[in-house]
Amino acid sequence: MGYKFTEEQKDIQAMVRDFTKKEVEPRGREMDQNGWCHELYQKYIETGLQSTPIPEEYGGAGLGDVECAIITHELAKGDAGFAMAMEISWVCTDMILKHGSEAQKQKYLSGVVDGGLFAFCLTEPGAGSDAAGLRTRAKKQADGSYVINGSKAWITNSGIADYYVIMAVTDPEKGANGISAFIVDKGTPGLIVDAEEDKMGMRSSDTHGLTFDDLKVPAQALLDKEGMGFKMAMEGLDGGRVSCTAISTGIAEHALDIAKNYALERVAFGKPIAKHQAVAFKIADMAMYIEAMKLMLYDVAEMKASGIRCSVQAAEAKLFAASHTTTICLDAIQILGGNGYSKEYNVERLMRDNKLMEIGEGTNEVQRIVISGAILKK
Repeated sequence: MGYKFTEEQKDIQAMVRDFTKKEVEPRGREMDQNGWCHELYQKYIETGLQSTPIPEEYGGAGLGDVECAIITHELAKGDAGFAMAMEISWVCTDMILKHGSEAQKQKYLSGVVDGGLFAFCLTEPGAGSDAAGLRTRAKKQADGSYVINGSKAWITNSGIADYYVIMAVTDPEKGANGISAFIVDKGTPGLIVDAEEDKMGMRSSDTHGLTFDDLKVPAQALLDKEGMGFKMAMEGLDGGRVSCTAISTGIAEHALDIAKNYALERVAFGKPIAKHQAVAFKIADMAMYIEAMKLMLYDVAEMKASGIRCSVQAAEAKLFAASHTTTICLDAIQILGGNGYSKEYNVERLMRDNKLMEIGEGTNEVQRIVISGAILKK
């Protein structure tokens, strides 16, 4: 691989790889059936990994985007839904680091170090990839507080979160520039968690809709200033797309590992099926695309860590990794034959999990809009 990890990054990679093998991967099938595993999250907190991007002055490790990408990548090899739950919380802490007041940083960043989880509340029933089409309203009151009404859909961590970053319209006349962000604690009156979604994949992650019924929040809940929400959301999507690349790459490596081991053991027509060119070539293609994914992943993570705007590169990496991982999972199923169609061998779960990576944080089609728009810009 072209990207060279530092010794510290190699140590983090080895630590997370060991944790994933011992704690995450053995629970994968169970979580696919039963959903979020609180016991696993408690074990994760004990490692201190949740504090990776939090500055040292707030109790964290003070590390950056490359280290977060390593952690997400390695966790996703064991269970993609768990990896996604962790990275979503980091999307919110990144917003607070860049835009929060000192009081907000003291409370919420320290809260994440202590094991608190965030939910990022952007998507609505009528506003998915069209993030500027939000209908949730936050009306400012005479005392400076805000009352929020509306709903959100497909919100990761929403049933287990300690804190919520909610995007809402404060000035409908300004379009995208009229969207603001608010930090809300769990249990605030008017914050209603709807029924859990029965999803195709990523079933280990906790996903609900949310309803805001006269949700009153103080002026101090506003993140940065009015009208900054859409900018923060777009910054968050850049980071989210890097994380999606890491998740797809982890899924792809898991699928390749299953397919390779099976092909070396399964005998057909007098020899292991790995010796048949049709199978060997599929495995060669899997390995080739995975190497390219890793190069793109750590290149864009380093760009983000260096403060370089990486919207196009993040879109390219996410699109490449998500689409090729779906193909890799389907090829792995094909190599396993009938066993690939069985839940026992896990590759069907990997395919179901990865499908979200072609939809969430902007669909494949939206990534192509971002990429083509940059190329064709005059």
